[in-house]
Amino acid sequence: MKAFYGDLKLGILGGGQLGRMLIQQAINYNVTVKVLDPDREAPCRKLCDEFVVGSLSDYDTVYKFGKKVDMLTIEIEKVNVDALEQLEKEGVLVYPQPRIIRLIQDKGLQKQFFKENDIPTAKFQVISSAEQLKNSHIPFPYIQKLRRDGYDGRGVYKVKDESYLAGAFTEPSLIERWIDFEKEIGVIVARNENGDVSTFPLVEMEFNAEANLVEFLISPSTLPFDVHEQAKTIAEKIAEDLNIVGLLAVEMFLTKDGKILVNELAPRPHNSGHQSIEGNVVSQFEQHLRAIFNQPLGDTACLNNAVMINILGEAGHEGPAVYQGIEKILKCEGVYVHLYGKALTKPFRKMGHVTIVDADREKAIEKARYVQETLKVIS
Repeated sequence: MKAFYGDLKLGILGGGQLGRMLIQQAINYNVTVKVLDPDREAPCRKLCDEFVVGSLSDYDTVYKFGKKVDMLTIEIEKVNVDALEQLEKEGVLVYPQPRIIRLIQDKGLQKQFFKENDIPTAKFQVISSAEQLKNSHIPFPYIQKLRRDGYDGRGVYKVKDESYLAGAFTEPSLIERWIDFEKEIGVIVARNENGDVSTFPLVEMEFNAEANLVEFLISPSTLPFDVHEQAKTIAEKIAEDLNIVGLLAVEMFLTKDGKILVNELAPRPHNSGHQSIEGNVVSQFEQHLRAIFNQPLGDTACLNNAVMINILGEAGHEGPAVYQGIEKILKCEGVYVHLYGKALTKPFRKMGHVTIVDADREKAIEKARYVQETLKVIS
């Protein structure tokens, strides 16, 4: 493999905020980066060495883009895997590997993988018709998820009782038992080609119920030691069972009786690791690059308490983005603002994130609540 800091050309499929933050780290390593995205105004457009406008789901577009780079990685799973498999056969390095992207694109296959590899997860059933849904053996209430193309709460529907069946998805989906959980938690794990594996400390997440996405994240978690160890062991096992090269975000539920159940996987940098830029010795973005370049993995230890808040577009606002209250929050110590370069806001669109670091965990949380109340994205 060419030296990553020299002649190697890295291609990123997807030009959103994850790609943008990956490039910000890649610049420090002197990496040449090309990006493919369908949106000519994507957040990565001004940061990369070459920006190509094109469909991520079109075989020819992805294949032609991949032939001009030495290595491909992703910041979104919705890509043409057939093209990636062909590129891999022709010698382009693709990390995460196409077979893993194919598995994770389909929530049904993902759940089957958990079952086959003894990964703890909620009871589920894969269905392909309204009739199968009606005759399901999973008791109410349950969650229905589209097998493909669901993200950030899209493609998820709670079926509370029989009256909700009329509004259920008719496309291939899976249904899983409703978990009355204590906490949503996450572990990010990295693995390089040598087989070295490293996990970030466990984080706790709070979700925005209306938008159904992570709104508030606390690192490190103060849950009992055995919960940390159990979550770490599960994340490492999944990375090793997959033989993944790169980063893997493992989203989990901690049940009220202390069990951990795996919810979903993401084979890339993830919203649940943004706090690592300021809060950990190595960030998730640097760790992903180290992993795909087969370099030694970095120290994931926490430097401080870190709380991360997503900056979401306000309900009822659509148009050019105005960040109301940004001057006020910048007066606070330990507040780090990351805007994603999106000119237009719309309700619940991820426009940026803020990380708050403080030696006092409660003070960090208090500041984070202040930021949440003060910083609004309007138009």
